[in-house]
Amino acid sequence: MKAILLAAGEGMRLRPLTNDIPKCLVPINNKPLLQHWLDLCEANGVTEVLINGHYLYQKVQTFIDKIKADYKLIIHFIHEEGLLGTGGTVINNFDFVKDEKAFFLFHGDNFTNIDLSEFAKCHHQSNSPLTVALFETNLPKQCGIAEEIADDGKIIVFKEKPQDPKSNLASAALFVVTPEVFKPYLKLDFLDFSKEILPLYQGKMYSYRIKGFNIDIGTLKNYQLAQELALAG
Repeated sequence: MKAILLAAGEGMRLRPLTNDIPKCLVPINNKPLLQHWLDLCEANGVTEVLINGHYLYQKVQTFIDKIKADYKLIIHFIHEEGLLGTGGTVINNFDFVKDEKAFFLFHGDNFTNIDLSEFAKCHHQSNSPLTVALFETNLPKQCGIAEEIADDGKIIVFKEKPQDPKSNLASAALFVVTPEVFKPYLKLDFLDFSKEILPLYQGKMYSYRIKGFNIDIGTLKNYQLAQELALAG
C-alpha cells in the first residue's frame, strides 16, 4: 500500500522548539518524528510514501535526501507554496494514489505505534470507502468524535469538536481511504478532510481502535509525554 504523510505544519504551539525546525523534524528520543513515521511505514509493509512540506521545507527535503537510502520504502517529497488542507494535498497529488485499491492518509504530527497492517486488514474486511483510526481522548471537545458506533464498527454519528460530546473516542487523523472518496473534489485546490468529508460518510465509514498509543505532539505538554513514552520503549 501507498501512504500520504502530511507534514507541512508550522508547529506554532511548539514554539520556541519549532523556531528553527519544522514540526515533523522535532526529536523524540533523539530521532526526528518523521523518521519514526518512516520506520513505522517500512515495518508494516508500506511500499511508497509521499510527504508534503511547507514551513522550512528545505530542511525536510535535506533530511529525506540524507536518510532515504536507508529504506526499501520509496520516499517522495513535494513542496507546497501554500497550505492546501488535509484533503488538498491528496487532490493535488491524485495521480500518486488514483490506481490504488486504498491508501493510508496520515497526519504526521502524531506519535503513535499503531499496527498499520492490522489497520489495513480491518479496512479491507469492512469493504468500506473509508476507515478511521480511533483513540480515547481526555479532551473530546477539541477532537473529531465518533459519538455512535455500531457493533460491527461502523461509525453512525461523527461530530467535529462537539460542545456536548457523547463519547471520548476521537479520530486520530489516521485513515485508510479509497481514491473514489476524492474524485468529486478534484477541481478544488483546498479541502479540509475532517470537516468536509468525514461528516458525509456517517453510516458508511468504519472504525479501527488503536491498541497502542497515539499522541498529537502539537503542544509542549504532549511533546513531553511523547518523549516519556519513547524512553519507556
